[in-house]
Amino acid sequence: MKDIFKTIHKFGEDDFIEKKSKFIGYAKPIESEEEALDFIEQIRTKHKDATHNVYAYAIGENNNIQRYSDDGEPSGTAGIPILEVIKKEDLRNIVVVVTRYFGGIKLGAGGLVRAYTHGAKIALESASIIEKIIYKKIKVRFDYTFNGKIENVINNSSYFIEDISYDDSVNMILLSRKEKLEDLKSLLLDITSGDVVITELGEQYLSFKNKKLIK
Repeated sequence: MKDIFKTIHKFGEDDFIEKKSKFIGYAKPIESEEEALDFIEQIRTKHKDATHNVYAYAIGENNNIQRYSDDGEPSGTAGIPILEVIKKEDLRNIVVVVTRYFGGIKLGAGGLVRAYTHGAKIALESASIIEKIIYKKIKVRFDYTFNGKIENVINNSSYFIEDISYDDSVNMILLSRKEKLEDLKSLLLDITSGDVVITELGEQYLSFKNKKLIK
């Protein structure tokens, strides 16, 4: 798995008018090509009276799956510009559909490229571009006497507390960047003088925008 990649946080939608043609941009995070095709079909069904439902998507750690369709627009004026926006932003696991209702005025090849590019961009802005960063998850178990200090240290660091539960000891689920995990273990051992049980639980991605954690 890639340690860091860019994608979008949620479904996004926005629209604009260009020379009486209405363009509606949609973007959605996905995990598979099947999800991308399902979403495209949903938009086509929603806008079955539209002149065009143009799309592009990119999936995989290295964007090894890339597809697009001009859906009847002149070749190279619609699907490729949308895919280029995705690639320029270096996004993964994303599908974008731009729907057009023709307003009676032709835009020309250059105008179409600009319009579909803009439709993709506003959809992505609405969906919120984020970074996904992989974190190691550990469970730590220690005596109540260390709880306050450990909570304080974690909350004032680059680590995160996911969960805390209590029995005859404190059980804390912590998240750490991979490269900082050994530092975290050393910190916990120092605070508790070695009286701590640390269990690694695997990895998960956390979402960040402008370096801030989002949920």
